[in-house]
Amino acid sequence: MTIFSLTEAELRQRRSLKWQTYDADVLPLWVAEMDSAMLPAVRASLDAALDHGDTGYPFGDDYADAYRASAAARWGLDLAAQQVRRGGDVMNAVLCVLEATTNPGDGIVITTPVYPPFWQVTNGYRRHTVPVALTAEGRLDLDALAAAFAEPDVTAFLLCSPHNPTGTVHTAQELTAVAELCVAHGVQLVVDEIHAWLIDPGTTFVPTLAVPAAQRAVVVTSAGKSWNLAAFKAGLYIAGSEADGAVRRLPPLALQSTGHLGAIAHTAALRHGQDWVDQASAEIAAHKRLLTDLLHALLPGARYRAEPGTYLAWVDCTRLGLEDPYAHFLTAGRVAFSPGRNFSPEHRQWVRINLAASPTMITRAVERMAASLRLAA
Repeated sequence: MTIFSLTEAELRQRRSLKWQTYDADVLPLWVAEMDSAMLPAVRASLDAALDHGDTGYPFGDDYADAYRASAAARWGLDLAAQQVRRGGDVMNAVLCVLEATTNPGDGIVITTPVYPPFWQVTNGYRRHTVPVALTAEGRLDLDALAAAFAEPDVTAFLLCSPHNPTGTVHTAQELTAVAELCVAHGVQLVVDEIHAWLIDPGTTFVPTLAVPAAQRAVVVTSAGKSWNLAAFKAGLYIAGSEADGAVRRLPPLALQSTGHLGAIAHTAALRHGQDWVDQASAEIAAHKRLLTDLLHALLPGARYRAEPGTYLAWVDCTRLGLEDPYAHFLTAGRVAFSPGRNFSPEHRQWVRINLAASPTMITRAVERMAASLRLAA
């Protein structure tokens, strides 16, 4: 049975952000929630906890150990127990690392377009954002990063790996070059790897800490995106072998904000959901091919280059001649995407499409896009 096979009627019973933000006649393919049922092993673990009234505070290292086992099996990354510690959700963990390793007024580099909370966490807490654009191919611009790191007020680089929204999977060579630049300029490297398991078949994800030069980095991650567990807050800090100082500076509550049920759910996903996420990744890769074919047939003016990371598609609508593609498709097509301007002010003509949906839903969405353009003509 396919993972992304739930019907719209089933999905509209949900009370989450994706399905409640827009009117009932709008197809929502925006925020990063999956249209999938819960992994049975996660459901069983939560049912067992609830049956026993096990709703207290988290204890132990099961979640960290489950991550270490997954990292070793999937990527050959061997981590010592002391390198992996529980935290809150990923963006709050990022905030804790930045608060611990930078000072008010410092500049923090991000590579744009990028996940909107990156802008919020770097600009909303007495720091300022230093945006560095990706190349036209969606790769890291090493020369531009070197120039940014050389600025005297820049003290950290927040990297998204794999990159959201483009789906770019950074290579070992790119990660090595970035890490070396960070060391040379005294810049703290902080990496969000929450999409690490969602990689197209045939592509290898390179964990930052598999790179020898990146051992001063701090990685934050969770099972939340890959197994659709955003409702269960539980993140992890993974410190490079030379990053103990950065972790020691974390505020005390940073390591105590995991939810107990969150840790149980994420542990079960990591322990028992590796085959599930492989199947999900294969289905998503097929959805990327489907979107490519649909856009070619129905909206040839839209430009989309499928990349192997994440379940998100980054689509350039510039040639469609719309003042605001997001607003047009919402009002005229009754389909909701994420507006490109949220990822970068320079990307108002882009939309991000969530492909963790059924092929039927994706097809209907593109058909509505095409119909809306015919109405506007």
